[in-house]
Amino acid sequence: MNIRYVTMVDLPQLVAIERRCFTAQEAATEEALEKRIKTIPDSFLVAEEEEAIVGYINGPVIETAYITDDLFEESAPNPSVGGHQSVLGLAVSPHAQHRGVATALLTTLEQEAKKQNRETMTLTCKAVLIQFYKKLGYTNTGVADSTHGGATWYNLIKRL
Repeated sequence: MNIRYVTMVDLPQLVAIERRCFTAQEAATEEALEKRIKTIPDSFLVAEEEEAIVGYINGPVIETAYITDDLFEESAPNPSVGGHQSVLGLAVSPHAQHRGVATALLTTLEQEAKKQNRETMTLTCKAVLIQFYKKLGYTNTGVADSTHGGATWYNLIKRL
């Protein structure tokens, strides 16, 4: 597996994975993914196997420790240092799940965040994924204010 920064050429494969991994209400639109590629390429990574994308992770660096729903549509360039590295999207193609792809993507983004002196990694997830993130050192700080996609989300954070 190879992990690298995203390019615009990756967009069709990213959209396909996004649609397979999230409900229609939760999935990022093609336009939102394109905007993230253009504005936060330094915190948007893809995992490849045999030149096919099998997963990706992305999220802007934010000023606050928790994700807000407006981030799913709006994106601004990352500051060069400081802030909190959010994870808005982490998706692994169903055929590549349970093989360490998500962990590798999270670990790589965390390493990059440490180089930029980010304070934390921050994300929201559904209850079913809390234990996965806890095993990677994240702390569940409770139900998030997010109403994204009509689901119940939990705030998870990891100090860097």
